[in-house]
Amino acid sequence: MKSYRKLGLACLAWLVLAGAALAGENESLDLLTPAQEYAQQALPLMLAENAGVVRANAAPAVAAQPEFDPPWLTGSNMHLVLGLATLVGAAATAISPPSDDNTTGPRNRNGFHGTAGKVTGVLAAATVASGFVVHWNDFHLEDGWTDPDNLHVILGATGASMLGYAVLKSAGSSTKTSHAALAELGALGMLIGVKLTW
Repeated sequence: MKSYRKLGLACLAWLVLAGAALAGENESLDLLTPAQEYAQQALPLMLAENAGVVRANAAPAVAAQPEFDPPWLTGSNMHLVLGLATLVGAAATAISPPSDDNTTGPRNRNGFHGTAGKVTGVLAAATVASGFVVHWNDFHLEDGWTDPDNLHVILGATGASMLGYAVLKSAGSSTKTSHAALAELGALGMLIGVKLTW
C-alpha cells in the first residue's frame, strides 16, 4: 500500500510541476525600465532625423525570424501521455489473467493483474486531474452535448470513474469478484473519448 502512496505522490508532484510550467508558459510580464520606455518614445524621433540619409528606393532589411520550437513538456502533452498510458495499462490488465483461481479463500491481490489494475486506476485519476487542470475551459454546455470536447470530458471522466470503481471493488474484496466488464467498459469509454479529439 505504501508503494501506491508513493506512486500517487509522484503523480501529484508531476501534475504540480507541469501546472507550474504551464502557468509560466503563457504569462509573460512586459515590464519596462524607465530607460527602455524613453528609448521607445524617442525611437520615432531618431528615425525621422535620419530619414534624409536613407535612399528612397532602398528596401528595408528584414531580420530572419528564428523558428519556433514549442516546449516538449506542456500540460497538454502530459495529459496526452497519461491518457495513452492509462489505455495501455487497461489493455495490459485485461489480457493478463488473475494470479490464482482460488474462489473460496483469500486470493492474491498483488500479482501482475492486480498491480497493473491499481497502477491503471492511479493513471486514470491522474489523467482526469491533468485534463481538468489543462483543459478546464474547453467544456462548454452551450456547444451542446455532441461537441467533441464535451464528449471527451464526459466519456473520459465517466470511463475513469468506472475503471477506478472496478479496481477498488476488486482490491477491497478477499474473494473473487465480477469487475472485468465494468473496468473494460470504462476503458472503452476513455478510448472513445480519446478518439473523438484526435
